Amino acid sequence: MNDLTSTWSGYVQEVERLLAQTLPAEETYPQVLHEAMRYSTLGGGKRLRALLVMGACAAVGGDVQKTGGLAAAVEMIHAYSLIHDDLPCMDDDDFRRGKPSNHVVYGEAMAVLAGDALLTEAFAELARMPEKYGVSPEVTVRIVGELALGAGSQGMVGGQAVDILSAEHTPDEETLRYIHSRKTGALFKAALRGGALLGGASEEELSAITRYGEWFGLAFQITDDILDEVGDAEQLGKPTGRDQDLGKLTYPRLYGLERSRQMAAECVQLCLQALNGFSERAWLLRELAAFILQRSH
Repeated sequence: MNDLTSTWSGYVQEVERLLAQTLPAEETYPQVLHEAMRYSTLGGGKRLRALLVMGACAAVGGDVQKTGGLAAAVEMIHAYSLIHDDLPCMDDDDFRRGKPSNHVVYGEAMAVLAGDALLTEAFAELARMPEKYGVSPEVTVRIVGELALGAGSQGMVGGQAVDILSAEHTPDEETLRYIHSRKTGALFKAALRGGALLGGASEEELSAITRYGEWFGLAFQITDDILDEVGDAEQLGKPTGRDQDLGKLTYPRLYGLERSRQMAAECVQLCLQALNGFSERAWLLRELAAFILQRSH
């Protein structure tokens, strides 16, 4: 029987090891920049995006040992996005994962540069996949493209831009869906598609994994919106109510808490339906979808 808790713990330890080895050492000049990069990237977290990489690879019968480069890359991109999200010009959050945000510790300028450097280092690690993990150059190039699309102006960054532009506007479903599908969902989808490609997925399998990723991202962001309203600040590691303070479009603001919870559950069911054609090898993806509705942070 597969156990999510022990598998998750083991994968997290492996991802932490990979990140610690991949990032420049703190003593590498300029030291403060590399210290700032490591501060946020090695500062804990669920490593959910890395798990999705591994889970997608396993689901299509691939070798999970080949996923290390992509797993590290998606976590570096996620860390960079959190550093920039917390800046005063963005969400202006002073705490992340229960400790001071990067810009509080290192200053705004160094935080911006640490984020920039993490984004760049992520793609350097992808370029090393053929040498380090035996990934073919053709698959490597395809994964680079997937992650660039997921992180760029038509993905995560684009979602953040619309999120800022829509603050204080009257909520509407189309804009909210755009924000969530890109700001959060695009990187999840890129992680999943990349993992599936590493595992040698067929086009049919890749299409199903893509559908799973789209519904997974939406379910995750709806629950994130809910937790910002009713979650425990200590468990979340940051203050609650920030979305409301900033006048952001959220699912509870548009639909109310109860309907938002129903919508999250519906999205999770659609995640599971997308995996109907997969064997027991997709157990981790199924468990991670179910986890969304249970999470407290």
